Amino acid sequence: MAPICSLLFLLLVLPRSTSTAALSKSKPPARYRHHRLRATPLSPDPIARADAAQPLFATASDEASILELDPHDTGNASTVRLLVAHREAFAAPNATAAELLAQRLARDAARAEAISVSVSVSVPAAAARNVTRGGAAGAGFTAPVVSGLALGSGEYFASVGVGTPPTPALLVLDTGSDVVWLQCEPCRRCYAQSGRVFDPRRSRSYAAVPCGAPPCRGLDAGGGGGCDRRRGTCLYQVAYGDGSVTAGDLATETLSFGRGARVPRVAVGCGHDNEGLFVASAGLLGLGRGRLSLPTQTARRYGRSFSYCLVDRTSSSSLNHPSSAPRSSTLTFGAGAVPGRASFTPMVSNPRMATFYYVRVVGFSVGGARVRGVRERDLRLDPSTGRGGVILDSGTSVTRLARPVYAAVREAFRAAAGGLRLAPGGFSLFDTCYDLRGRRVVKVPTVSVHLASGAEVALPPENYLIPVDTRGTFCLALAGTDGGVSIVGNIQQQGFRVVFDGDKQRVALVPKSC
Repeated sequence: MAPICSLLFLLLVLPRSTSTAALSKSKPPARYRHHRLRATPLSPDPIARADAAQPLFATASDEASILELDPHDTGNASTVRLLVAHREAFAAPNATAAELLAQRLARDAARAEAISVSVSVSVPAAAARNVTRGGAAGAGFTAPVVSGLALGSGEYFASVGVGTPPTPALLVLDTGSDVVWLQCEPCRRCYAQSGRVFDPRRSRSYAAVPCGAPPCRGLDAGGGGGCDRRRGTCLYQVAYGDGSVTAGDLATETLSFGRGARVPRVAVGCGHDNEGLFVASAGLLGLGRGRLSLPTQTARRYGRSFSYCLVDRTSSSSLNHPSSAPRSSTLTFGAGAVPGRASFTPMVSNPRMATFYYVRVVGFSVGGARVRGVRERDLRLDPSTGRGGVILDSGTSVTRLARPVYAAVREAFRAAAGGLRLAPGGFSLFDTCYDLRGRRVVKVPTVSVHLASGAEVALPPENYLIPVDTRGTFCLALAGTDGGVSIVGNIQQQGFRVVFDGDKQRVALVPKSC
């Protein structure tokens, strides 16, 4: 009897045990890490112009107190800061947030394509072999940085004084180019800008550069140039990949920054013929790694380190709060540019494209889990061809990833965001969008970027899931590219102190340091 009972017992228990074993081998439901995102759609109201809110330029009455130079000040402050603002802080009349976003993405696509083309040409850059090494930075300077979102551009502006006495100028912050230039009188062909156009005839510190001088020879690496044989002075010309062009005289001039700091004899282009996609800015502040960039020109005195913090494009005067005053942050050079505590990653050099700042990205995480299918070789720079790799670019808005990498990150995000309702059709270059209408706060998967040397950049949700219309559609702000280079854009950089430590050849993105 006992053996029969034992057999019946086994028959009853065995199927259940087999089933349990089978279940134990199956994958348990994934548990993802999430952020809480405040789902505020774009405002339907026209964006307020910067001049209708708090002015970013000094008026005639207070210009002296803000920008006039102290005759006893030699500019040797330990740190100098420039304000930084987004371009949309200077809105076109009656422009809506949706219209500006569409313009911004179109401009952004042109810039990303231009970068891909420039890298694919693979022309060796002499500037890579002629970088001035700075010693210990005993001084520094800083400029305000403001957002230019209201003009339909993803670019940011730095506020700088040009000349003696200084003329206030908003210059596009650009780590992807080298030449510093601005529009100048007499203007043969110029676009509309915020503030008055710089007139070199009214500056006591303006000096034309002779044809044989080193800055003129530096144009071979940082742009195009020539010589006015009659005057014996240097000419410059820079053509950008989106069709924009600037041309004029190369000169040296004094640039003024916060707290009376000034940098004399900076080589700048004085542009008399300028056309293309330059809107509202007075010109461009080249922050690349070439010979004529501002960091290289100031390296002997301040070292080769600088950092910036980009204001949230949707804050204050931008998309969600169109009637508020523009917010700003800073661009910092010298001793105060590098924070005491930061997780650095090595700066990578491309011998065939010396201007750009490359970093080594080794992976991504979504929802707290490492994304499978992201192969490091798809993100690695090939120094023999100059193709591949990942650059940090202040002028590109949307991060572009090599197509296989983007596909893997996108699918991981979709899986982790399964509780959100997908919006059909996508938007512009975005193919992963969600319908969040009627929801104030939603849980979204975390996204992190893993860099070489163990550095990890955990992105805030506002940096990768952005509103694209007034109805509550939000899109994953990433895109794929077949252009041969991946780009970390400024949407993903916003809110971080982005540090370029050229003296030690390293980069950091420091959160909550603005």
